Amino acid sequence: MLNSLSGRFLILTVIFVMLAEVLIFVPSISRFREDYLLSRLEKAQLASLALLADDMLSEDLEAELLENAGVFNVVLRRDQVRQLMLSSPMPQQVDQDFDLRDAPAIVLVKDAMARLLDPEPKIIRVLGAPSLNAGELIEVTMETADLRARMLDYGLRILVLSAVISVVTAVLLFLAVRVLLVKPIKGVVGHMQTYASAPEDARSVITPNSSLSELREAEEALHSLQTQLTHSLKQKERLAQLGGAVARVSHDLRNILTSAQLFTDRIEMSEDPTVKRMAPKLVNSITRAVSLCENTLAFGRAEEPAPTLTLFNLASLAGEVMEAERLAIGDLEISLSEDIPAGLMLRGDPEQIYRVLANLVRNARQALAATGKPGEINIQARSAEHDWLITITDTGPGLPPKARENLFKPFQGGVRKGGSGLGLAIVSELVRGHGGRLSLQRSDETGTCFEIRLPMGEMN
Repeated sequence: MLNSLSGRFLILTVIFVMLAEVLIFVPSISRFREDYLLSRLEKAQLASLALLADDMLSEDLEAELLENAGVFNVVLRRDQVRQLMLSSPMPQQVDQDFDLRDAPAIVLVKDAMARLLDPEPKIIRVLGAPSLNAGELIEVTMETADLRARMLDYGLRILVLSAVISVVTAVLLFLAVRVLLVKPIKGVVGHMQTYASAPEDARSVITPNSSLSELREAEEALHSLQTQLTHSLKQKERLAQLGGAVARVSHDLRNILTSAQLFTDRIEMSEDPTVKRMAPKLVNSITRAVSLCENTLAFGRAEEPAPTLTLFNLASLAGEVMEAERLAIGDLEISLSEDIPAGLMLRGDPEQIYRVLANLVRNARQALAATGKPGEINIQARSAEHDWLITITDTGPGLPPKARENLFKPFQGGVRKGGSGLGLAIVSELVRGHGGRLSLQRSDETGTCFEIRLPMGEMN
């Protein structure tokens, strides 16, 4: 009960209502004391008027008037003359004077609290203005025992009433919170539990319907989160299924390419000059295809295999990439160029870097081919202080906004119709495997530029 939202709200409600009642109690008890003293002044004034009407009052009648007024003596000042109207013996000396004429509220509250907390009976003198302008000043002396007793009784009744009001208010607020707040929150929690049991089921996604604006915002945020998560889970399921299919295809394709690799050994023995010139390139292409199939199988089991780092000549590797792309260009008016120092040695996995460059150059070539206009693709590389910088630039039409937003996400960053959107995701993963970073430097109507930044590390 105490750990629930409604239970804690109930306790807080009781505390705050009681606090409010205490704030009401203090001025109330102060007002009660003031009224009590004013009533004593009025009764004393009436008793003094009886004396004015008949100067010869018996001692018994005078004592009765003072007893009814609840005072020991009465002093009235009229016409600048101070006159003792009624008097009786006092049990002790006057302890304190209180002037009720124009007394500030804070003084009245302070005096009331002091009287309430002081249990010792005392004799006090009270001064006030006579009613109906019957004089200039009236003062009485009285004992505080009856005043404090009545203040305690009044205060107890106020506290009991406050407690009843607090309990009733708390119960009503408790029920209201249960209906208006706790029940809707439990509904949202129920939706979350239902969704957690079957996150792939789109029917379990919450439908915002709360009339409370704050709770409605929470429901809408939860709806958005569940929708995105369901979509991501379905996408991951499709990726898993695709991974299994690719692994099976790669397995069979590897066997086929291995057989083709055996045939190339005989082709290399041909005396035909053209065959001799093309055979090494064919062997290299088939070798890379076999390696790609093996890596794909490894990817299907886990992640992209860690790179095998060696020192290799980047210009030679980029030349192989460009030569392979020239065969694919055919009659298209697309020129390929390299700006790489001939002696630039790069530390990395040559097969993976080949795939990185090949994917980026192929994407650029396909983008230029789609326009049907002449274009240029360029690879540049240089050594910085701690990194190797490689840029692949083209003069194509640039990437559309949607592709830039999801550039390195599988199945979302594709630009070409029919493309899978895997190329840049694979490239980014391969670069990260080298401890580097792939970034899009610019992409507009003048072309696109990707930058690969690879850390040098320790050169051996």
